[in-house]
Amino acid sequence: MNFKLILSLSLFGLAMAIATVFAIPSNIEPYFWLPIFIICAYLIAKKAPGKYFLHGFCTSLVNCVWITSAHILLFTHYAANHTAELAQSNKMPILQGHPRQQMLLMGPMFGIGFGIVLGLFAFIASKMVKKA
Repeated sequence: MNFKLILSLSLFGLAMAIATVFAIPSNIEPYFWLPIFIICAYLIAKKAPGKYFLHGFCTSLVNCVWITSAHILLFTHYAANHTAELAQSNKMPILQGHPRQQMLLMGPMFGIGFGIVLGLFAFIASKMVKKA
């Protein structure tokens, strides 16, 4: 495992964490993530020593830590810019009325889900990209 590569690629997650709190609304966020996933998959295919799926999966798990932490720590700003998400979270039966705790609970679930996606992207890219 190339932990330096995973940590380096997770900095995209840190940048997106800050950007989604202050600037990027959730309706256009996927348009930012798709190119990030493609770039990460390419770099994993190019630089990882193998286990491409696992590198992509772990990168998304670290992204999840960055994003969840930023959204919880900067919650006041996040709440001001994401009123629709907060209204939807109030409809959830689990931890209703406790959005920070919901983020703490749901963040890893999203990390696992997107980890599978990035892992598959990286695996597919490894079949298409020649190693250096």
